[in-house]
Amino acid sequence: MRLKIITLILSLVACTSVAIAQDSLSTLAEFNNASTTINTNEQADESLDPGSIIIGHVADAHSWHLFDYYSKKDGKEHSVAIPLPIILWNEGHLDLFWSSRFEHGHTAYKGYALMGGGLEKETVVCVDALGTPILLADGTVKKPLDFSITKTAAGIIIAVGLLLWLVLATANKYKKKGSGTPHGVQSLVEMLVVYVRDEICKPMIGPQYERFTPYLLTLFFFIFGCNILGLIPCFPGGANVTGSLAVTMVLALITFFITNLNGNKHYWKDIFNTPGVPAWLKIFPLMPLVEVIGMFTKPFVLMVRLFANMTAGHIMVLGMVVIIFILSNLFGTVVGGGVSVISVLFTVFIDALECLVAYIQAFVFTMLSAVYIGMAVADHEEA
Repeated sequence: MRLKIITLILSLVACTSVAIAQDSLSTLAEFNNASTTINTNEQADESLDPGSIIIGHVADAHSWHLFDYYSKKDGKEHSVAIPLPIILWNEGHLDLFWSSRFEHGHTAYKGYALMGGGLEKETVVCVDALGTPILLADGTVKKPLDFSITKTAAGIIIAVGLLLWLVLATANKYKKKGSGTPHGVQSLVEMLVVYVRDEICKPMIGPQYERFTPYLLTLFFFIFGCNILGLIPCFPGGANVTGSLAVTMVLALITFFITNLNGNKHYWKDIFNTPGVPAWLKIFPLMPLVEVIGMFTKPFVLMVRLFANMTAGHIMVLGMVVIIFILSNLFGTVVGGGVSVISVLFTVFIDALECLVAYIQAFVFTMLSAVYIGMAVADHEEA
């Protein structure tokens, strides 16, 4: 069983690495074709913005970008993307249409336009008949209430759908064949479930672990699934779900509310009447203040840790690819092509390392959540 699991993981790493390598080399070829229309280094420098390229891939968007291609007919570069639903509420009416109506931000539609992208946050704004953004009395741009299905939201839907299919398929196998020897993906799911239950829930929470095991299993599989899908450079992967502060904030808030709503009297007593602390610190509420602040810093640390680690990994991978284009601009396509071999090898290594980080971050978030819950529900002996 272990051999099958190791083989599955290595196959995932290999497929992901090959996909990144192919994507990098194909993008380099497209860049070389496009660069034939550029006559000077100054023009080439203007056409390449590494920051916008990297942040544009990491940030959220209203369409799912797939790839760019260079057309010799019009001498321009075109983008291919999957349109996503635009859902807007403005002045008492609802507007529904596809993001392709904006033509990647080049066209207004129904009095709306798409602004930003790259280093700036992509935002839908209200425009007039000429396509000029409408300004409010305070000088800010008028914006509708945006409930659109963005790339991050679509990534969450895909991850949840795949996880539901995986868990339900595994459960159906157990119903049909009983609790015999697991096979295939079933063995991987069983290993992870047993590991989270026996190595995280039981030791961290204690006798009441069964109450919180379903939540912790859901948390682990969701984070791990989103992390792995985010490392796959092609659709349906590539969405930086756990690299979004909004997503990690919601996960951390759920842990925060579960912890504090299930906290027993000993938990709250330790916060407002910390045992073993000198009386003068209790009269002057320094320790209770520290404990109350700690209640909020714990979920904040959970939120930032997951966001920072996953976003940093994506930026490192994209940075290694962008180096090829930077050197091509500075020293020519021959040097860029030679460096691409080294860059792709480093990209494969970083991506393989990110597969490990994807698991570690899911484990750490789940383990710390279990620790916080265990501290809240633990029964202490009265002196």
